Amino acid sequence: MSVDQPLMGPPPNAPVLPRARSSAIRIALIEDSPEYALLVRHLLQEELGEAVVVEHRTSITEAKSVLADDDLGCILLDLSLPEATGLEGLQSVRCRAPLVPIIVLSSEEEEEIAVQAVHEGAQDYLVKRRADGHLLGRAIRYAVERKRTELELAHRASHDALTGLPNRTLFLERLTLTLARVERRSQGCAVLFLDLDRFKVVNDSLGHDVGDRLLREAAERLQAIVRPSDTVARFGGDEFMILCDDIAGEADAIVVAERIAGSLAVPFHIEGQMLHVGASIGIALAGDRSRAPQTIVRDADQTMYVAKRRGSRWELFRPDRQVVTTSRRGLEGELRLALERDELRLFYQPEIDVHDGGVVAVEALLRWQHPERGLLGPGEFIPFAEQSGLIVPIGEWVLAESCGQLARWRNSGACGAGLGVNVNLSARQLVDGKLAGTVRRVLRDTGIEPGALCLELTETAFVDDLEASVAALNALHDLGVRLSLDDFGTGYSSLSMLDRYPLDTIKIDRSFVARLDSGERARRLFTAVVGVAQALGLQSVAEGVETREQLDTITDMGCDSAQGFFLSRPREPDVIEPLLRM
Repeated sequence: MSVDQPLMGPPPNAPVLPRARSSAIRIALIEDSPEYALLVRHLLQEELGEAVVVEHRTSITEAKSVLADDDLGCILLDLSLPEATGLEGLQSVRCRAPLVPIIVLSSEEEEEIAVQAVHEGAQDYLVKRRADGHLLGRAIRYAVERKRTELELAHRASHDALTGLPNRTLFLERLTLTLARVERRSQGCAVLFLDLDRFKVVNDSLGHDVGDRLLREAAERLQAIVRPSDTVARFGGDEFMILCDDIAGEADAIVVAERIAGSLAVPFHIEGQMLHVGASIGIALAGDRSRAPQTIVRDADQTMYVAKRRGSRWELFRPDRQVVTTSRRGLEGELRLALERDELRLFYQPEIDVHDGGVVAVEALLRWQHPERGLLGPGEFIPFAEQSGLIVPIGEWVLAESCGQLARWRNSGACGAGLGVNVNLSARQLVDGKLAGTVRRVLRDTGIEPGALCLELTETAFVDDLEASVAALNALHDLGVRLSLDDFGTGYSSLSMLDRYPLDTIKIDRSFVARLDSGERARRLFTAVVGVAQALGLQSVAEGVETREQLDTITDMGCDSAQGFFLSRPREPDVIEPLLRM
């Protein structure tokens, strides 16, 4: 990357700064040379006129009040300040104004320092003697837009796309901070894990659109009930978490649970339908950091299943009973037999080259043909498999079956030699020391070349042990297997982390595609994500393509491939086979 190249590339239509002084962008210029500061002010006013207001300060200390202003638009920072030289000054300014874009000004033309500055959070790096008015004006416009994109990506990484609530990662971070605070106070906290009753019936009978609206309205009711200091999060599917701070004891937590249960028991009116849902709630209390956040969440989760089994509105976790639900134990036992009884099934969804319409790969998606409950989706049993460790043998079966199916298609002439197969990995599989050996054996047994197999994983797979995860990916990459980062844009890590993973593909989360028709800003964001992939030499795949308009748009924006219901739903091998010949 060149010194003055932006991290994500400039947007196709750079924002034009407003001309009216009332909406002029405020620039904090932190520069110890009054002569150079005067020159910068002159250059910017000549280039931008009344669209910019420059406030000069000679040091970071002197700039404290300016950096604290909410309406500050951009910071021009000299790297050679006497009080903080080099990147120390950048780090100090970022701590004081984390939401404001920073452009570094330096007398030195050193690419290594420029790259370090960008990695430390600067939006651009300019050499003083080359920074004329046009370059400064352009840098400010691009820095403002890039910072907006960065903040939006950060928000997406920590919030649920459907409801706008905090996601699992942000919830656990807040719970960790809350547990640290309660040790210094007499008050404790409570975690409530709730699951909407009869949601699956609504989703299956009335469709996903109604189901999504139901989840959004449920989220709004939950937020209306709790205090501003509490946190409502969506964990996925129809599961929500509530973190209640400053809870005196069981009675306070039960009052909150009763209010929640009462609110969700009121029928929802959606598209002319009166929907009766309700909820089952598990409560876990914590008064210190003696238990890990994940343990408290697990306790509340398991207690919620007790409430669901008993038909009660809520149940309270008690450490002396170590609650584990019979239904969960039973499901785990049945899962152990599912492999032996050949009850697991793989459905396949094609990935289409947007330019020629050909099928370039199929993603293997797991289902369970339960003898009594019928065909179960992964959300109904994969969490149990991960918690119990069964995900490792199940994952080995998926890997062997999907590669075997690809070999059978090839041998029968149903597909060409260029077709690949994508298989999802869980965090437990990734850190399992036998994964690389298992992949090598499956490829040898099925005769599939390594490049035809793509292993998909989400950023949550790196949460527990980043170093071990990266080492496992490197071992897989050395085999020649392709690697894909799934649900890109909804995880927790920064863009700079992408260069740590030996990736070949990023799959852009469906939430980016769904918002393409919401305005130019959403389109620019999607283009920026595709630009990230292109800049890193990665293939880009858009997930959740559901209309012709979305397909045409992502094609125009340079995306390589697409997946979604518009192209094909996940189907059984014999049903999907005719598409492979197209």
